[in-house]
Amino acid sequence: METAERLIRSTQQLLWERGYVGTSPKAIQLAADAGQGSMYHHFSGKAELARAAIERSGAELRAAAEEQFDNSGTATERVARYLERDREVLKGCRMGRLTADPDVMADPVLRAPVAETFDWLRARLAEIIADGKQAGEYPAGLDAGRTAATIAAVLQGGYVLARAADSEEPFELAVQGLIQLLEGVVA
Repeated sequence: METAERLIRSTQQLLWERGYVGTSPKAIQLAADAGQGSMYHHFSGKAELARAAIERSGAELRAAAEEQFDNSGTATERVARYLERDREVLKGCRMGRLTADPDVMADPVLRAPVAETFDWLRARLAEIIADGKQAGEYPAGLDAGRTAATIAAVLQGGYVLARAADSEEPFELAVQGLIQLLEGVVA
């Protein structure tokens, strides 16, 4: 793996575990097994490297979601596959955790890929809900955008509840409750 890739991967992991302030250039260099000169050869500084890492995390989230969102099955089955996929629940969502980082949220350049990822997720979920409405799975009056926002909020809230309890159970209860609600919505 080339140095730039190791730097991005290491920064992704450190941002997830420590946040922006807790991710020092020295920690990145140590985790990536790269020297200071190598880091600054590929990136102008910590902020540029963090942006690349956040963008990569967003792209990976979208790719993982698309695997479950494929067109096989009902809309509820597609959403359920996404909600039930393997996750490191107690570590939280890579993107969601960044929203609690005041330094990321205060910097429009770092915040942008986080917002773009969640905008994409809500839009993609809304498309799937609209597919379900069109197929007669959901009632015509169900608002796809609001439902998509609810799905994203339950998922992110489930991470928070799980971390607070130091148990995956609250996450699983939230996910299964949401799936049950979606299954109960009949046209």
